[in-house]
Amino acid sequence: MVTLTFPTWMEPYRALATGKVSRDQWQALMRQLLWPILGIGLFLLMWQFAAQRIDTSLGQFPGPAQVWEQAGNLVSEHQQSREREVAFHERQEKYIAARLQQQPDWEPVTRDYTGAPTFFDQIGTSLITVMSGFLLASMIAIPLGIVIGLSSTVHAAVNPLVQLFKPVSPLAWLPLVTMVVSAVYVSDDPMVSKSFLTSMFTVTLCCLWPTLMNTAVGVTSVSQDLTNVSRVLRLNALSHVRKIVLPSALPMMFTGLRLSLGIAWMVLIAAEMLAQNPGLGKFVWDEFQNGSSQSLGRIMVAVIVIGLIGFLLDRLMLMLQRALVWDKASAQR
Repeated sequence: MVTLTFPTWMEPYRALATGKVSRDQWQALMRQLLWPILGIGLFLLMWQFAAQRIDTSLGQFPGPAQVWEQAGNLVSEHQQSREREVAFHERQEKYIAARLQQQPDWEPVTRDYTGAPTFFDQIGTSLITVMSGFLLASMIAIPLGIVIGLSSTVHAAVNPLVQLFKPVSPLAWLPLVTMVVSAVYVSDDPMVSKSFLTSMFTVTLCCLWPTLMNTAVGVTSVSQDLTNVSRVLRLNALSHVRKIVLPSALPMMFTGLRLSLGIAWMVLIAAEMLAQNPGLGKFVWDEFQNGSSQSLGRIMVAVIVIGLIGFLLDRLMLMLQRALVWDKASAQR
């Protein structure tokens, strides 16, 4: 006989389907479903009420209906762009085939589709940029945080620099990063654009601090009993870090990683605006400069998408934390 098991959060819905809902399960359903729906509905009503009373230089501020319409337009534009890309490649293939029939020794040259990136293309670019900057920051912050946590001398030397650079705004880093990238990254055939590197390094400089500090705190919080066990077993430095320090510091480390990823996503939008790197930030800036009657609605679509992606990135990091961290209580938030 097969017995189905359900996650804890699904129990109220299973009970509702069977018609046997307890009082606690009703309260759980209200917390998970009813109150969020009411909150979103109230927000939409307030948004519509305020939008009708705000007139800007580009027209009336868009309400939920106008934003939904512009979201549909962005989807249609993406589909039309993909259709044009497919048609372009089909024409190119037919041209190459016809040319080869006339000149068998001709060496064909294929060209990439050069249409303007769509809204969804720019979402993909932003995700690639933010993850590149976040991963680079993590590769720097985690080893350095472990060293800082293990050595009071290194902590004393590095802590003033951390406190000095931690509050610096991305707007202050961006001109410096731009100048350095322009001076150092000189190539006739660059693999990636300078604007991408500028945005990525700006994200890295702004988001590595939470991971660095939380990793150091996690390492310093390792139980003395575990440290004594390591000494009894005479573990070398690398084994001590791998078997004792890292498992104990993972909860704090993941807290820092989640904070860093959230900061990285926020910093990226400003960096893309100023560096003109294709992405959501540049999309918002271009729409603002465009000044059409649809611009405000399209900007609001971007704002909502930015918020949703930030939420999903945090949930994905939380899922990874719950899968890897032994201290499940630390991964409940």
